[in-house]
Amino acid sequence: MDERIRRLLDAAPVVDGHNDLPWRLRRKAEAAGRTVSSAAEDIDRDLTPEGFHTDLLRLRAGGVGAQFWSVFVPCDVPGHEAVTATLEQIDLVHRLVARHPSDLAIATTADEVEKARGEGRIASLLGAEGGHCIADSLGALRAFHRLGVRYLTLTHNKNTAWADSATDEPAHGGLTEFGREVVREMNRLGMLVDLSHVAPATMHAALDVSTAPAFFSHSSARARCDHPRNVPDDVLRRVAQTQGVVMVTFVPGFLTEECRVWMAEAIAAEAGMIPGVADEARDAWLRNHPRPPCDVADVADHVDHVRAVAGVDCVGLGGDFDGVGSLPDGLPDVAGYPTLLAELARRGWTDPELAKLTWHNALRVLRAAEAVAG
Repeated sequence: MDERIRRLLDAAPVVDGHNDLPWRLRRKAEAAGRTVSSAAEDIDRDLTPEGFHTDLLRLRAGGVGAQFWSVFVPCDVPGHEAVTATLEQIDLVHRLVARHPSDLAIATTADEVEKARGEGRIASLLGAEGGHCIADSLGALRAFHRLGVRYLTLTHNKNTAWADSATDEPAHGGLTEFGREVVREMNRLGMLVDLSHVAPATMHAALDVSTAPAFFSHSSARARCDHPRNVPDDVLRRVAQTQGVVMVTFVPGFLTEECRVWMAEAIAAEAGMIPGVADEARDAWLRNHPRPPCDVADVADHVDHVRAVAGVDCVGLGGDFDGVGSLPDGLPDVAGYPTLLAELARRGWTDPELAKLTWHNALRVLRAAEAVAG
């Protein structure tokens, strides 16, 4: 099985929809009193001892051929400060690539992704997580696109002034008229409209407007776990109609009902912790409340469900590594993709089907988004 999966990944490496390494590096630099611009430290060494999920060694071991790096900033960064912080995150990714030109290559099109793969480099795409980062400005959106950003997640955990989040109280019935204008402009630019993090009403409203395939950078199936971050079956059927892709994520709280409840309790407990001692209190809470069982089979269940409802052409992978504190057993870091593929192979997935999951589906959707640009 190991040899089979390695051959598969050589021919069709993983396109991962979402990795939060840039924000994790930024936080590390800030904690050490260093500037944001210095955060693009070397990632060609094993960062496991520092708690990171990602480095070049493990990206290679996991068979990752293309990575959407998240240029995320939190929802509580206000207005134009969010624009500036996002620009800094974009700069950080460009600095990472510049420091490792033999391993990484900036990619802005499907052809450039293919070119990087042919050169033996990991294609590095940029995705902006949360519409708050454009500060209600289509000009900022266009500027991000010129700098290489190829998807915008319409919301993060909070509503924007023009779109409803999955994890906030509804305010707009999905999208406002300006929200619909954002979607139309993203289509015109050839930027993927990322529907992870948004409310179902926002998913439907965006799909009503968009002329490009549906795209979810890191979400799982709501029928398997009733977390609002997951994709309902009626939306999965619309994903199939648009020949889009749902890139299944590995967050335990999105995978099983037991872990969903545990994650909600952990968030509630952390909200009541005293600032300044939160890390110690969080560690103590986790020792007393261990995560319920969750492993690679639970991820495979979600992949199978998306396939069953939307089809094998509409499923991909978006691990959310370095953006979560807990991961399923068997998927501790970016080197774990072969373990998931082996589990799916044991369930009867053929090599051509696995190649769609890892590479072809995401590349087709990226190319289709480019094709509707005007």
